[in-house]
Amino acid sequence: MPDETAATPYDRLRAARPELFGNAPGGIDILLDPAEVEAARRAAHGTPEAGTTEEGASPVDGAPPVDGASPVDAASPVGVVYADRFVTLVRDAVRFPGGALGLYIRMLSTAASPGAVVLPLTTTGDIVLVEHYRHATRSWHWEVPRGMGAPGATGAESAARELAEEIGAEATEWISLGRLHPDSGLLGDHVELFAARIDGFGPPETSEGIRRIVTRPWPEVSEMVAAGDITCGFTIAVLTRALLNGLLGNTTGTTGETTTEATGEKS
Repeated sequence: MPDETAATPYDRLRAARPELFGNAPGGIDILLDPAEVEAARRAAHGTPEAGTTEEGASPVDGAPPVDGASPVDAASPVGVVYADRFVTLVRDAVRFPGGALGLYIRMLSTAASPGAVVLPLTTTGDIVLVEHYRHATRSWHWEVPRGMGAPGATGAESAARELAEEIGAEATEWISLGRLHPDSGLLGDHVELFAARIDGFGPPETSEGIRRIVTRPWPEVSEMVAAGDITCGFTIAVLTRALLNGLLGNTTGTTGETTTEATGEKS
């Protein structure tokens, strides 16, 4: 891919989302001057003329970088290096606080709208979980409904969409639980967290890789988190926020479980 100059996808991204390109005092500066960009490329490549090195930059001696800093060829592009309708991958030329230069990778949502995470709560206070197959890990996970934002949609609108799509439910009450940065070292976007009170739900959305929907009281769900049966960071985060906001009651709830399999009917 050729170097990005004026009117490229990188420039259009900067114009559309300037908040993602601000330089804060004492932080990691994004470089835009062509000469500085080239110097950052050389530093990432580890050429002798690159000068200093620093943790987080791609160093001369070949030590592994941290987080998203990328040890790449000097000809590697700076700017938007991949984009589809879901994600945009960006490589920025940067200057680290100590003065070292390098290249840094980050991933953004192409839709530029916040994703949403929904904690469904039944009329009896039980938590609704879905068993979801995730391609990235090649395994099944216990999760709450969640998803990426749609173009122009608010977090609340995306939350309602995900609740309907994944478990066929509508909320009788929405409770905002704030925002979450899922991986501040790589992902440039945030998601919004919600709890939703529901009267019931439909069968699993098998086309999304969901095979079961279950309801469990908070004490059992907390045990699943403690035992490592729930490993989804979004799910653990929304459970934590709900607990701290007093939505999950005490820790002595009743036991029992309602399960809707892929062929089940409305619960």
